[in-house]
Amino acid sequence: METLEKASAYYARSMDAADPLARFKEQFYFPQHQGKDGIYFCGNSLGLQTKSTPAAIQQELEDWQTMAVEGYFRARDPWLYYQYNFCKPLSAIMGCREEEVTVMNTLTVNLHLALQSFYRPDKQRFRIIMEAGAFPSDQYALETVVKLHGLNPDDAIIEIHPRSGEKLLETATILETIHHYRDSLALVLMGGINYYTGQFYDMPAITAAAHEAGAYAGWDLAHVAGNIPVKLHDWNVDFAVWCSYKYLNGGPGAVGGFYVHERFGNDAAVPRLAGWWGNDEKTRFKMEKGFIPRKGAAGWQISTAQVFNMAALKASLVLFEEAGITTLRQKSVQLTGYLESLLQQLRLPFEVITPGDPQQRGAQLSLFFPENGKNIHAKMMEQGIICDYREPGVIRLAPAPLYCSFSDVYRFYEVLKNF
Repeated sequence: METLEKASAYYARSMDAADPLARFKEQFYFPQHQGKDGIYFCGNSLGLQTKSTPAAIQQELEDWQTMAVEGYFRARDPWLYYQYNFCKPLSAIMGCREEEVTVMNTLTVNLHLALQSFYRPDKQRFRIIMEAGAFPSDQYALETVVKLHGLNPDDAIIEIHPRSGEKLLETATILETIHHYRDSLALVLMGGINYYTGQFYDMPAITAAAHEAGAYAGWDLAHVAGNIPVKLHDWNVDFAVWCSYKYLNGGPGAVGGFYVHERFGNDAAVPRLAGWWGNDEKTRFKMEKGFIPRKGAAGWQISTAQVFNMAALKASLVLFEEAGITTLRQKSVQLTGYLESLLQQLRLPFEVITPGDPQQRGAQLSLFFPENGKNIHAKMMEQGIICDYREPGVIRLAPAPLYCSFSDVYRFYEVLKNF
């Protein structure tokens, strides 16, 4: 009876009325459908634009117009220190110390930079473990860096597959694989959330297993950042990278995030590729030879802060600070759970391949349709339900809690049940 009651517009509206985060929906622009806001379940690909973004970018344009190079020192947010704006809000979201996190470049560029520091293969330790079916950019990065070291990817890269007949990767399988290759393992690199299935991996257990095996543990957190609160410092993660254009709403191609644990960030001897912006500020303008890295993640910075590519993220993070990542996560669990309960009422031939345990997923459910998945996706898009499709047969739904409502979820259910 409870589930049937949930399948009503009245229930959805009552949940929205009690939602302490409901007001944030008004802070975003939505794609339009027949003159009305569309329902946006695609924040796992590209987050929405905040209504404060145009003014944030305009401010930097005006400072550039009126101050030119002096904007580095006299802009409203001086460009020389612009990257510092992100340390406090991101440290709260990613569970680390402010000096352990920075923004720079883009996700895969940052991954390559991290690999230069944390993948140093020798004759004994040269293997990398990753999940099979990782996002292609991670696959390409590891393939090419292994080749740069003169190694064969087929031998150096160990991909962990789900057990036969299963779509999810069990933690036990991951830990067993790490233990099996412990004598030759150099690095474990995984996505915190699998982009396809939406599975959130057990980061503390996997990180601990990598360390026990004598390897580094690194994470691609593209689908985690702004979605699930993590504790990178306490979990002893060595390094992590992420993009900011998904749940963090930084805009297309927005600046990437970079975390490195303080035990490396405070060690100037850790190898890295260096640039002027990563040099100690006390000696930077002496323009001399001899790289002296800044402490923390900032010591991996290469080039001048990408101000225009950071302004939208800065505007979005104001909302994250106001909402709080813990509160966002609480709503996300409710919202995704509500979506799951409505899906259980449908008789369409599909399977939810995302874990049913809320602790093993974020704001995403992946629906596998053995047949007609692409056609069903096209029909949803025609109805103003914006989500994405991945071969073969998977429709990914991501009701981001900062701007999605329970009524959005119910509207989706109404549309889908009529197919």
